[in-house]
Order: sequence, then structure tokens, then C-alpha cells
Amino acid sequence: MKDGYDFSAAKRGKFFRNNATLVSPVHLEPDVLASLSELAAAQGVPLNALVNSLIREHVKRRS
Repeated sequence: MKDGYDFSAAKRGKFFRNNATLVSPVHLEPDVLASLSELAAAQGVPLNALVNSLIREHVKRRS
């Protein structure tokens, strides 16, 4: 890092988006990740699609 930075030309809120949605990262234990990765590969689907569908099913059952 530099000792000092010049922010005199900075614009406050330049990147602010009122309707922005943040996607929270989910950290899986290594053994769970390995199992899900194998299952996704066997089904020929991306890992995130598999995880989302499994969670959706679980949430529906609990409602």
C-alpha cells in the first residue's frame, strides 16, 4: 500500500445501487463438498444447480 492516497476526485456513492441483491457465500465442509460434487457430476448438472435444488426441496418439505 502507498503511504497516502488522493481521493479529491472521488465521487461518493458512484457504485451504490439501491436495488442491488447480495449473494451470500456458503462454505461447505470438504467431505460434503466432495460428495455433492460427485453427485452433480454423475447427474451432469452444475454444483450450484444441484445444491439449490436440494435446498429448495428441503425448504418446501419444512413449510
